[in-house]
Amino acid sequence: MARVLVSPLNWGLGHATRDIPIIREFLKNGHDVTLAASGRALEFLRQEFPQCRFIDFPDYKPPYTKSKWFVAYFALNLPFLLRAIASERRRAKKIIEDGRFDLVVSDNRFGVYHRNVPSYFISHQLMFNLPKYIKQAERLTKWFNSYHHLNFDGVIVPDFEGKNNLSGKLSHFHKRNPEVYYAGILTSVEKKKAKEDIDCLFMISGPEPQRTEFEKIVMSQIGRIKGKKVILLGTPEKKSKKVLEDGTLVLSHASRKDCSELMNRSRLIISRSGYTTVMEIAELGKKALFVPTPGQTEQEYLSGYYETGRLFHSVSQYDLDLARDIKIAQAFKGFPEVRSTKWNVRKLYDKLFRKHLG
Repeated sequence: MARVLVSPLNWGLGHATRDIPIIREFLKNGHDVTLAASGRALEFLRQEFPQCRFIDFPDYKPPYTKSKWFVAYFALNLPFLLRAIASERRRAKKIIEDGRFDLVVSDNRFGVYHRNVPSYFISHQLMFNLPKYIKQAERLTKWFNSYHHLNFDGVIVPDFEGKNNLSGKLSHFHKRNPEVYYAGILTSVEKKKAKEDIDCLFMISGPEPQRTEFEKIVMSQIGRIKGKKVILLGTPEKKSKKVLEDGTLVLSHASRKDCSELMNRSRLIISRSGYTTVMEIAELGKKALFVPTPGQTEQEYLSGYYETGRLFHSVSQYDLDLARDIKIAQAFKGFPEVRSTKWNVRKLYDKLFRKHLG
């Protein structure tokens, strides 16, 4: 029985969520899986995989603020981030050696690898999108990523390589690293035949403090929206459930199975444009309204990319008018049909992982 370490970043639940099909594939093939994470990501994975081993492994503080000035704040905190990555690398080395792992899968944690153990890095950003006033620095982000990617045996991009891709320039540009593997979408939700009896599903997610800010905005406007509504708050540690005066169901958290059911039943999904959520919507073929996290340039780029292609409507959190924007979003076409996660993850295992695990 081979031993596998999977370690997702705890900047929202997206990284942990998209790792679920990979973890399931390891377990299906009889491997011993240890999950190293922290905070909400760790709590979420404990609920999903009680049969696995767990390590509380803190990562770096998310460089997000309540203001729009994410880039400036991020630049000021870059030295601290680099120091944190170095510290993470030292601790990861000890964890991997003590656990005698045969394979390491890091989801966006630059320090989680070992030079003597096959290590793979999951990311949909081979470069970062930057504001216009520092656009030239995007070349430096390619270098930054490429430099850190050299520590891994390969980089797994959860997207399609050709046309109809989901990540645009973030993972597709003219010079391709030969160690990059385009895996297709990887998501834990599964498309099923279901009656669409939920008009609007609100998925409140992402790192604090912006998750709470989004929640406050939605709750202040929810009474003006007609139809059947469900709100998922993305706080698995609270385990609460309530019904508002207008009949809206509010859940602190839903298991992957329940979340998949709710998404399948929904006509429209209102959420951040986090990449994991984007993949889920693509898998299910749903329509959506995206509200990117303020200052998080990746989400802002993706939202603009989809708006330009007439795939999904996007609106700033500061300009959000739910009654107006939901109506606009319903006129957009959504993603074309894509190859399923089930097929993608089997191919990923056979192509990259099987040779290391026997």
